[in-house]
Formats: sequence, structure tokens, C-alpha cells
Amino acid sequence: MQPQLIDRTSEVPQTMLAAVLVEPRRFEVQTIATPQPKQGEILVKLEGCGVCASNIPPFEGREWFKYPMEPGGLGHEGWGHIAALGEGVENLNVGDRVAVLSQHAYAEYDTVEATSAVKLPRSLDGKPFPGEPLGCALNIFKRSGIKPGDTVAIAGIGFLGCLLTQMASAAGAHVLAVARRQFALNTAKQMGAEVTIPMDDHGRILGQVKDLTGGRFCDVVIECVGKQWPLDLSAEMTRERGRLIVAGYHQDGLRQVNMQLWNWRGIDVINAHEREMQVYIDGIREAVSLVDQGKLNPFPLYTHTYPLSRLGEALEATIERPNGFMKALVSMEAEH
Repeated sequence: MQPQLIDRTSEVPQTMLAAVLVEPRRFEVQTIATPQPKQGEILVKLEGCGVCASNIPPFEGREWFKYPMEPGGLGHEGWGHIAALGEGVENLNVGDRVAVLSQHAYAEYDTVEATSAVKLPRSLDGKPFPGEPLGCALNIFKRSGIKPGDTVAIAGIGFLGCLLTQMASAAGAHVLAVARRQFALNTAKQMGAEVTIPMDDHGRILGQVKDLTGGRFCDVVIECVGKQWPLDLSAEMTRERGRLIVAGYHQDGLRQVNMQLWNWRGIDVINAHEREMQVYIDGIREAVSLVDQGKLNPFPLYTHTYPLSRLGEALEATIERPNGFMKALVSMEAEH
């Protein structure tokens, strides 16, 4: 098959817009050259990109980050249409709509290895599809080993916590959703949680969970916050020989654990973060299938959409999590 090259004079422009984090808490939208796919790569005209909580530390600023960052950098939840194929790409076509796992998706175009793209079915036309967080949720759920009849506590009800609530409930588990925001608790109830618990007082939460479980605590606890106190709380909600799943993004400093408790209860602790590219892609592919079949519904959770020029506002909302906020998307099409 002959490679399809970029037509620099018509369909693919020579330049594009890309967001650049020039310093903490300040993005600039810059005009840069549109990249060209190398061998084995595709060029994707991005429709949008999800905003991930992992963007918060570089956005806020840490001494180990260097600024300005690369154009489009930090964006890794993109989706769109294939605009061009590099040499050697055979199983994809120009025009295919795909979810991609790339690293510069806060831009109008991005190149990515063809093996890091997952085709989207026609049933999802016109719908946003940030594949990476959906794939992460699938992989975390698989690692959790949840079975019918399990009592599962999910600490932290954001986008990830809501997806896990859906999947655990559909698997026949009894889900206890623990969150600080009433909006999040209400959403968890809609996603299938049997009980919602405000994340306010440590002792009160433990007492309520103990009463609900007849003193046993939970078979599985999934920590989705990424902070010290919810990690401590999650461990204490886990029963003897239960499973504690660490899904929170713990990248803002060191953590301490109550090893005496973990050791005495014989807790299985699972760090559910994946690092193999193929595992990510497999998770995205499974998520596509579940959403296509109507078995997973992420669409009510995309609560805020911003144009690329307002990416900084999207990050601020992700930090502050105002009432009604669950997940922010950046729309490249809204920029024009």
C-alpha cells in the first residue's frame, strides 16, 4: 500500500495552534508548524482532549519542572480524525475517527504511533471520547478483582470514581461512595452506588462503614483521591484479607502508611497504575466496546468544555472542582 502523505496545500495546513505552558499557571496559544507523521505514525486532526488531574502539578509549578513546556504538552487524552498516514501504516485510513494515546494533544494536530490509536465506531460519531482515562478506569477495575456480592468502597468520586462506581455496581457489588462534595455523592447515586457517605470526619466515616458491614469493613476499597488522608481512610475501611486499590495520583510528595494496620489485617495492596503502552491501549479498546454497547456511560460526566485558548481556566476548574464539575474537556473546534 502506498503511504498517504500530507497535502500541505489543501487539507492539512502548514501551521496549527498549540497551547504552551510558558510558566506556572499561564498558557499561551502559539502558531507552530504542523507536524508530519514519520514511518509508522499517523497525523490526527484533534477534535478535543480531556483535562487530566495529573496536569495539576506542572500547571501549579514545581521546582523540578522546566518552562516553557513543549507545544501541546501535557495533553494525552485526545480524539479526532486521521488527517494523514506515515509510511508503513496499513490498518488505518485517512478519515478514520480515533482515540489516541499521545503526549501533545493540547493542539489542533498531533502525531502518534499508529499502534497507539483505537478506531471509534459510528455509534460514537459526534460524541467526545477521551480514551486514556476510560482505559485507565477499565484497567483499575480489572486489577481490583471485584466479584458479585462484594462490598466495595470508593474513596473520591470524580470522573474516575464515577466510572468505577458504574462498573462495580454492574458487576453485582454493593458500592459505598465516599466524597466531600454533595454533587459528587448525588452523581455516584445515579451511577449505581447503594450508599453515599460524606468525606468529612474520619471517625464518623469509619463508624458508619463498620455499622453497614456488620463490623467487617469492605472487601475492596479503591482510593481515587491521591492525598494522604483518603489513603489512610481507605486502608482503615479495608477488612482483614481485603484489597486496597491505590488508584489516586500520588505525585505531590511522600506518603506514610500505617504498616502495623496493613500488616495485621493482611491487606493486599495493589498499585493500579499501568506503565505498559499495550495495557493502556487494550484498556481503551475495551472501553470503546463497553461504551458502544451501552454498558458504560461516561457522557454525563463531561460537565465543562473550554476552547483551547481557555485551557488555563479548565485547569483551574480541575483544581477547584466547583459545584457541578466532574471533568473538563478542551475542544479544538470551539477555538474557531
